[in-house]
Amino acid sequence: MRLLVTAGPTREFIDPVRFLSNRSTGKMGYAIAEAARDAGHAVTLISGPVALEKPAGLAAFVPVVSACDMLTAVERALPEADALVMAAAVADFRPAAPFDHKCHKGEMPEALALVPNPDILATIRPLKGSRCFVGFAAETDDVLASAGEKLARKGLDLIVANDVTRPGAGFGTDTNIVTFLAPGRAPEPLPMLPKAEVARRLIRRIEAALRRG
Repeated sequence: MRLLVTAGPTREFIDPVRFLSNRSTGKMGYAIAEAARDAGHAVTLISGPVALEKPAGLAAFVPVVSACDMLTAVERALPEADALVMAAAVADFRPAAPFDHKCHKGEMPEALALVPNPDILATIRPLKGSRCFVGFAAETDDVLASAGEKLARKGLDLIVANDVTRPGAGFGTDTNIVTFLAPGRAPEPLPMLPKAEVARRLIRRIEAALRRG
């Protein structure tokens, strides 16, 4: 299997020293890349800015910064992939007019104008073909309902949902508490597990989906 994985946050710059981002550390995405590599698959990892070491033994590693950068990298790598796992926490918005110099206190507007970033999964959905597409839904309320809506709206084969407010789940932890949702199947909740084990179980699900065709 040739697996394309995205991981980490994106950064959307307000000026050369400030940016909009989120709490993603990339641990879940990196664990998925490593689990796929350990299972003998060829892995391309597209990573936003993180403090993790690049995993050894990958087919390719592509560092990116912004959501637009990540979209470009995904579009370039997707034709060679059998499956895509969008584990990155991509910023939904970016500043409409970033400053080209450090914005001092007196210059900063009271309201920062934002524009939507491209929705990566929606943009590449026409390219899906027979590929397995997996998304993530990091939520704080109505977790399964929100994840199920995203599963259907984005035409995914599987979505990994979690409540990032629960202890032992979400950003920066070494464990996670997730539920797998797939079209036409009952939700599959998992207990608290190391992210490495969540990743191994996810890779097995992707392998089975590709075997079924």
